[in-house]
Amino acid sequence: MTLALIAGRGRLPAQVVAAQDRAPLICALEGTPPDTLAVDLTFRLETLGSLLIELGQRGVTQVCFCGGVDRPALDPAALDDETRPLVPMFQKALAAGDNGALQVIKEIFEQTGFEVLGADMLVPDLVALPGVLSDAWPDAQMRRDAARGEAVLAGLAPLDIGQACVIGGEQVLGVEAMGGTAHLLETLPPRVREMNAILCKGPKTGQIREIDMPTIGPETLRAAHAAGLAGVIVDAGDVIVLDREECVRLADEFGLVLWSRRGGEG
Repeated sequence: MTLALIAGRGRLPAQVVAAQDRAPLICALEGTPPDTLAVDLTFRLETLGSLLIELGQRGVTQVCFCGGVDRPALDPAALDDETRPLVPMFQKALAAGDNGALQVIKEIFEQTGFEVLGADMLVPDLVALPGVLSDAWPDAQMRRDAARGEAVLAGLAPLDIGQACVIGGEQVLGVEAMGGTAHLLETLPPRVREMNAILCKGPKTGQIREIDMPTIGPETLRAAHAAGLAGVIVDAGDVIVLDREECVRLADEFGLVLWSRRGGEG
């Protein structure tokens, strides 16, 4: 066995496992077990050093982070001897924004000798290809809103706060922050329903793709419909679409536009 998944919530870990010829080792942060997968190793941030040793002893050479996890707190009293030398790097990660924290975690694994692979490298078919996937097509206003969304996400990138925004009538109606896309869609103002607004999702500048590639799935389509949106727009080539056929089916059922858009496309 050479591949280990650091697996979190959601459908992505199971889809990565299903695409492999050999079953990978499944590791999970305590408190965030993956959906539908049996966990081989559970760890805490305070025992990460022990996990790294265990992976090496089991012959693991490649690691893939996939699925959602919450940023953990660090309990100094729970540190084991193998993890204590990593504390300065942990402190750097916990003080950083999302990208900065993920870069530190990636470096810890790479410096220990593991190759960190993105889920898109293991399952290339998950990545959104350019084109309108739904029966409904974007009208002129939606195309302007999509361009506005692209500009907003580019402007937010230096702040390292999110991968999504909601745009309607070229107005910014919501921006992803803590809580992720689901929280963004659940907390939109009621007037969104009158504006044919759209969810725009794409990577930040410097996105750590190997660990945190933007992702949508059927739950995103359901949440967008429940919020009264008219479409979901993702960056072609830079966003994972889980259960693509189900996403397309839901978009058509709800009358949503589902568009995998190239940057700069009008």
